[in-house]
Amino acid sequence: MTDSLINWFTSTLSFMPKELVVFIISMVPILELRGGLVAASLLGIGVFKAIFLCVLGNIVPIPFILFFITPIFNWMKKTKLFKATVEKLEEKSMAKSEQIQKYEFWGLALFVGVPLPGTGAWTGALIASLLGIKTKKASLAIFVGLIIATVIMTIISYGIPWVIQTMG
Repeated sequence: MTDSLINWFTSTLSFMPKELVVFIISMVPILELRGGLVAASLLGIGVFKAIFLCVLGNIVPIPFILFFITPIFNWMKKTKLFKATVEKLEEKSMAKSEQIQKYEFWGLALFVGVPLPGTGAWTGALIASLLGIKTKKASLAIFVGLIIATVIMTIISYGIPWVIQTMG
């Protein structure tokens, strides 16, 4: 599914500069930094520029989620139209929160950092907000997680030979 979304974004937004496409992909839930780095490598964007664009794109929505998602969800739960959807999203997110509850900072950092389906900065910020983790602590943990995800996804997207060549 991720590959299909990346292909859809890159083809649909092909009229835009490829750097902007990567930035936008990195802001989208599900794809985030992981999808952005894959797209950047496919579009031939240099690794350091790709890392900058993807981290920046993935960070942009996080403060909004941390500060505003709880009041927005509370308002939405008061409506017939959105109540079931919001409750389902909260339930699905909280089902993944055990390690975050147990280890808080490092649990959140690893949740964001390990590139598995259903993890990432968006979901991590949502869970942190629902658990009432302080914004400063959650922001730092999410940023640490993004660094972990960046290292892993750079190796996956650009390959181990690039990493060896860069280090050598």
